[in-house]
Amino acid sequence: MPTTSDTTADRSTLDDEHLFTIEDLCVTYPATESSPTGTTALQHINLNVRKGEFVSIVGPSGCGKSTLLSTVSGLLTGFDGRIKVRGETIKGSHPDVGVVFQEESTFPWRNVVRNVDFGLEMRGIGKSERRKRAMDMLKLVGLDEFSRSYPSHLSGGMKQRVAIARTLVMEPSILLMDEPFGALDEQTRIILGEELLRIQRALDQTVLLITHNIQEAILLSDRVVVMSARPGRIKAVVDIDLPKKRDSTLLATDAFAGHVGKVWSVLREESLRAFAQETER
Repeated sequence: MPTTSDTTADRSTLDDEHLFTIEDLCVTYPATESSPTGTTALQHINLNVRKGEFVSIVGPSGCGKSTLLSTVSGLLTGFDGRIKVRGETIKGSHPDVGVVFQEESTFPWRNVVRNVDFGLEMRGIGKSERRKRAMDMLKLVGLDEFSRSYPSHLSGGMKQRVAIARTLVMEPSILLMDEPFGALDEQTRIILGEELLRIQRALDQTVLLITHNIQEAILLSDRVVVMSARPGRIKAVVDIDLPKKRDSTLLATDAFAGHVGKVWSVLREESLRAFAQETER
């Protein structure tokens, strides 16, 4: 079974291929009335991600997946360990790191193209340059014909494509995605997953995706990281041995089903542990 335990997962020496690295990351939240000793959310996380790689993280509820994304994105500070981009330790937000969240985040008072060029405007990029870059990105995500529309006229899936375009137009080296399709229906989720793969291949984009959906993780990823119940550790890393150029037709294949079984065989035990933790509270 092509998995590795959390004691050995991705501790290889950093080389030129590793775009970003997480080293011995530990996160403990302060003591509260309900948790007088504090809560350890993440414990000894080690992960290397190569340029152009698509890595998904799955795990039971409460295992620290979103905490992990918050630390990498710079939204959460005060942790132990190191996060490196191209070998350089980073603290706080970083221009090489872009984030797409699950929550709908378009600005209702700006049309689509002005939503996408917002970050460029904040950086002081001239109007003609930022408009050209925004339109190029809208064409890539298939929304160039809706550039003058407002978010209220878009479907949920289209709004998420606007959010993806708004992040990618900033040209981040690393795209972090926290359940970006979680609020969408299953059909739209699958189609947007295919669109995300197309965009990722076109840009050779490095992606770290947080998801609860095992099938989504396998369809999109080169590797799937399985986390343990709280405190979150890397339980295993599963290599996805499927064609690099793939689409949703793979969902019906025996090879795909085999990968689902591999991931679930690791995740099931941790999900049961997490459920027991919740019932004991």
